[in-house]
Amino acid sequence: MSTYDPFNPDRPLFFSGCSCGRHASDLEHAQEAQAKIDAEQASANFIEASLVKALFPEENRRRAFLKSVGAGGALSVLSGFLPIGALQAMAQDKGTIEKKDLKIGFIPITCATPLIMSDPLGFYKKQGLNVTLNKTAGWALIRDKMLSKEHDASHFLSPMPIAMSMGLGSDPAQMRVATIQNVNGQAIVLANKHKDKRDPKMWKGMKFAIPFEYSMHNFLLRYYVAQAGLDPDKDIQLRVTPPPEMVANLRAGNIDGFLGPDPFNQRAVYDEIGFIHILTKDIWDGHPCCAFGTSEEFIKQNPNTFAALYRAVLNASTMARDPANRPLIAKVISTPNYLNQPETVVMQVLTGKFADGLGNIQNVPDRIDFNPIPWYSMATWMLTQMQRWGYVKGDVNYKDISEKVFLLTDAKKYMGETGIAVPPLAKAGYKKDKIMGKEFDPSQPAAYLKSFAISKS
Repeated sequence: MSTYDPFNPDRPLFFSGCSCGRHASDLEHAQEAQAKIDAEQASANFIEASLVKALFPEENRRRAFLKSVGAGGALSVLSGFLPIGALQAMAQDKGTIEKKDLKIGFIPITCATPLIMSDPLGFYKKQGLNVTLNKTAGWALIRDKMLSKEHDASHFLSPMPIAMSMGLGSDPAQMRVATIQNVNGQAIVLANKHKDKRDPKMWKGMKFAIPFEYSMHNFLLRYYVAQAGLDPDKDIQLRVTPPPEMVANLRAGNIDGFLGPDPFNQRAVYDEIGFIHILTKDIWDGHPCCAFGTSEEFIKQNPNTFAALYRAVLNASTMARDPANRPLIAKVISTPNYLNQPETVVMQVLTGKFADGLGNIQNVPDRIDFNPIPWYSMATWMLTQMQRWGYVKGDVNYKDISEKVFLLTDAKKYMGETGIAVPPLAKAGYKKDKIMGKEFDPSQPAAYLKSFAISKS
């Protein structure tokens, strides 16, 4: 029997120990079992299990889904928008890794959890890679180091590869999104002196920090205040500030608040200088934030290296989605060489049990999650907001750009270039979302854009 059987509703997806009880972990069991069964099938099953785990982290939901559609139906449905065949081919690829020594840039925030934890927990080494993680001060430097090829791959804000590919804010450079690093995981924080200003209609004249113009933080903050009737370009001030500097600027009174990444939202509460006004999951539950990617050139020149990187980060994302693993992850990524934050701060973020600075202990398990799937529709929404606020002028080919930059949903071209079999994608990859109760239909982006009363477009 295979170690992983993700489409069997009567069998657990992953075991806390192992299935036979003779091993300390599933990994040890798998190593022995794979010596007795077909290695390629075992690898294929593990890839399927990892992807199914990412979609259905709760065992009861996976079983209910499978019992409703059947194993064959489930595989057919999931293959429509997950590159299962391509990933299996990547896992089986025996090609020589072209470049083993890699430099990967990251910003020290919990959004980069899969990318960071892959170092201390050995996910890179397991794939034959020697990765040096380069802690970087801000997003402009992340961009510049990718443009100069100082970094081979990078932690990105998910709109950044779109902007870079379009030549917004820099010379055009074709960047690709391999995975979404995290969903949710951000917040609007206000200085303690503003506890009487919980209504955003009262924020006129206030100063807010955002990490970068081409960021979900910028787009979500603009969306939030515009829904309250404020023009973010006229009624408030937005200041681009590297995430590690946000708390210091709040303490110094240079800003009134920020929409930023964790752990800095929680650090402001920990330092007793700010409070969490709202989690971004309460603006758009399941919104993308950061991404892991590289350049089109790197993928073409190093297809086997890219495949190995992809496997490492995908497996790390699967581990990070399991709440049982969050305490260990908090411990290993809090250290000075990674986040350099008190472990208790990171633990509050990853577990979702946290002090909000208003005297409450909140329990929000999905405060942050690590679903790796980059939907076309995510990119399409970002493009509508780039237009809305004047970053992009004129007409936009939403479909072409979305499916070109978000690599997994453009797998036919880019997986094909690495010699990997690609499943048919057809029209899959788009889904409707609700942002503050307003539906976004990715099949009607132009109409969605025109529906806003406050807009530069």
